[in-house]
Amino acid sequence: MSIHPSAIIDSQATIDPTANIGPYVVIEGPVTIGAGTQVGPFTNIYGHTSIGENCKIHSRVSIGDLPQDRAFHGETSYCTIGNNVIMREGVSVHRGTGEGASTIINDNCFLMTNSHVGHNCELENGVIMISGSLLGGHVHVGERAVISGNAAVHQFCRIGCYAMIGGLSKIVQDIPPFTMTNHAGEIIAINLVGLKRAGFNPDERKDIKAAFRIMYRDGHTHRHAMEILNERAFCSAVNPLLDFLNETSARGLTKGAA
Repeated sequence: MSIHPSAIIDSQATIDPTANIGPYVVIEGPVTIGAGTQVGPFTNIYGHTSIGENCKIHSRVSIGDLPQDRAFHGETSYCTIGNNVIMREGVSVHRGTGEGASTIINDNCFLMTNSHVGHNCELENGVIMISGSLLGGHVHVGERAVISGNAAVHQFCRIGCYAMIGGLSKIVQDIPPFTMTNHAGEIIAINLVGLKRAGFNPDERKDIKAAFRIMYRDGHTHRHAMEILNERAFCSAVNPLLDFLNETSARGLTKGAA
């Protein structure tokens, strides 16, 4: 184990012998840090926080601090970070609100400079948050979605898998899987480049495009479009979109650009 002599480590913390803790790090409470994880200078890690293996946490990151939520009254809550997660300078991730609640960042996520993950959020595998992007509380972000620079997502919104949120976007309603937004947060297209990079084949992309047209290009109301989609026979690649649309939404579905 490499722990800089200036670091302050709580006796309750459990740190793998292969982890590396940099200068002036403060670890407070029953924190767990996995094998091969590197924690950069001036980083603070609080509370019931678990960090997985081979994470790269750069300088001045804050993980597991109290939620910015007036509903929080000191209950025991958690922050869970998976494996191979990268957090660049100035990232902040807050623990959950509610007894036993968690904020969760799953494997292979990449949080760039000064991005923020609010209480009770969950990021599925491979999510990218670009510099300055912000998630309010209770936001769920699907696998390999991208939140572009300085975009802000309202609390209780859902971001579907493989979605691409445009830079400076204001997201106040749910963004379906596979879609892209403009700077106003409106749906403009499918994330074709993202689908190709993820290995979706031409037939799968064709079905996703067809479903997108029904939802956003054929002039249907969202309710009617969902009825049509549920009656059509699509390949299994479209299932994440159908499942997303059929789930209960706290915020409603984002409209398409005019």
